[in-house]
Amino acid sequence: MISTAIRVARVGSAAELAAAVLVMLGFPCLMVAALVPSVPAFTVAAAVTYLADHYLHRKGSYLVNRLSKVRAGLSIRFLIRQLLLILLLARLDLSDNLVFYAAVAGFIAFYGLQAPHGALVTLIRNRRRMPVATRNIDLGSRVRIPDAPPRGLLNRSAEKMLHLDLAAMAGVLVSAFLDEAMAGFIGVGVTVVLGCLYVLALVPFVRGSRIPPNAETVLAAMDDWLAEYRPETVLYFSGSKESAYQVNMWLETMEQLDSRPLIILRERVILANLAPTTVPVICVPGGVHLMNLDLSTVRVALYAANVGKNIHLLRVPTMKHVFIGHGDSDKLASVNPFSKVYDEVWTAGRAGRDRYAIADVGVRDDDIVEVGRPQLAPIQTWQGVPEGRMPTVLYAPTWEGWDGNPGNTSIVLAGENIVRSLVTAEPPVRVLYKPHPFTGTVSAEAKAAHQRITALVEKAGAERAADARFAADTAAQSAAKAELARIEARLAQLAGNGKERGDEAEVTRDSLVDVARHEEVARLRAQWNDAYWRSFGSHEHRVITGAEPRLYDCFNVSDAMVSDISSVVSDFIASGKPYAVTDSGELGEEEFKRQNTAVRAAVILSNSAAELGGLLDAVRDPSADPLAEDRGELKRYLLGPDEPTSIEQFNTAVANLTLKAETRNLGQEARIASTEEAELTG
Repeated sequence: MISTAIRVARVGSAAELAAAVLVMLGFPCLMVAALVPSVPAFTVAAAVTYLADHYLHRKGSYLVNRLSKVRAGLSIRFLIRQLLLILLLARLDLSDNLVFYAAVAGFIAFYGLQAPHGALVTLIRNRRRMPVATRNIDLGSRVRIPDAPPRGLLNRSAEKMLHLDLAAMAGVLVSAFLDEAMAGFIGVGVTVVLGCLYVLALVPFVRGSRIPPNAETVLAAMDDWLAEYRPETVLYFSGSKESAYQVNMWLETMEQLDSRPLIILRERVILANLAPTTVPVICVPGGVHLMNLDLSTVRVALYAANVGKNIHLLRVPTMKHVFIGHGDSDKLASVNPFSKVYDEVWTAGRAGRDRYAIADVGVRDDDIVEVGRPQLAPIQTWQGVPEGRMPTVLYAPTWEGWDGNPGNTSIVLAGENIVRSLVTAEPPVRVLYKPHPFTGTVSAEAKAAHQRITALVEKAGAERAADARFAADTAAQSAAKAELARIEARLAQLAGNGKERGDEAEVTRDSLVDVARHEEVARLRAQWNDAYWRSFGSHEHRVITGAEPRLYDCFNVSDAMVSDISSVVSDFIASGKPYAVTDSGELGEEEFKRQNTAVRAAVILSNSAAELGGLLDAVRDPSADPLAEDRGELKRYLLGPDEPTSIEQFNTAVANLTLKAETRNLGQEARIASTEEAELTG
């Protein structure tokens, strides 16, 4: 029942739900206490509402936003509490007392301070908002960017300002309880003085020396940097916070380019969620600002998503535009008709080319280039189950999607059957369950199924831990856990190096990458991954959520995978390991294979998961695997050849397209020169 209430209220925990209930009940209790009247009861109810409200704000509760939408926002809640205090004084027959007039005048004066306070905070934030925000670019040496105001002044500033009424509330309540006015006068005076001081503390930060230069100056400095750096290949991305993974998957590839790379983002929220990289990054929210940037040296622009804001760069004719996508699968998104606006579309292998031909959406075959998938380099090829280790099967279903199609994910109709069959298999196997991070965000049914599967895996894990057949090397696990703690401590130390991150302007100024630190973090993350898998037995079932360990790390410790139609399947094929895909939409094996290229070498599962035995047989005896040869052929079809490497193919494609862009630009210059010459001689 509590979990249902948490879901309905959209809060994150039972404590958050309790705080929300206390806020809801606290204000009616305040009114009752004021009407009775009872100073002690009013004091207790006021304290409860203050504390619960503060807790919800500190947690960033969704409920806080909802209260604002129904005209019960933060300022209103404080105002109601103060009005109820005035009502309490009236009910105590203190309306002719000086403390009553002091409270009324004090609260009016205090609210009068809210306007200049809010105006100053907004002005400071707006003036310190950069037309471009950067990473790994030395913009601070070109323009003067002052330090950000102290974090304490602007962070949750409205909440801090309003909480200054605590002194007045406490003083007036003491006066009401003791029937003397001095405490009330002092409390009201303290509140008004602190409010004035807060406003005055903000004033210096709206002066010229405390704010960054105007947009024209910053953009001119940005153009100076571009002219010096001379970027050649751009990765362009626009999207929501949840889509940041689509650009993050290309960062390592950008770092390995032979040409000078640059990343252009359009939303600040994407910049905030961008993974660490050594590549220069520019975030340009304004379309006009982007179109005015000097990108004349760029010859190739890469697009990871089909979005409307792409038009702001697509309009530039001096560069060639390429759709590279963010995954290669049989989903309709992989053959979006929008793709025909690009000069070229790069696919992993022949399969991508054929998808466009079959879809007939206007993308010409001549404009498709097969470049492999550079991101798949970390995936290790299968050499069979190591001797002495139990086979590991990864269940990595995709999420439910936006359209409610039951064929999107196996988690609702087949997930429990799959996991139950795996955890009860004989001879035994280990199960790793790694759901898609979006699972349950749209469908409550999918979320409930995920919770049941998690409980099933955890229960099977507990039973296996109590089974004498599965002995654990506790000494090795303890050593691995100690290593994990050491690595995590060092990572935390590296993450905390330097001063606390300031606002957008200050971070832009100070965001030059420390290459040595970046490389150390990469080494430590690799060591963390190795220690993580050693920190528990190779027979232990595991539910894996969150960013670490990564999906490809799960691929490498698994001997087989069960999944759904998504890029996960296409990526896993790079390993050459046996895999199964669930026909959740019940198309039938032949039709399912006809519609989905990536499953042609898979064991096809019905929602009952009765066919899982075929997958487990292939893992236990690779020599008798009937699909091994098919998987090899499918891998080449979907992902291209192993040689040259994918990053070599990618760099070659960039170089070839750069040459095409240069040829086009030289041709344009020649035509213009010829036209001018004809006009002069004519």
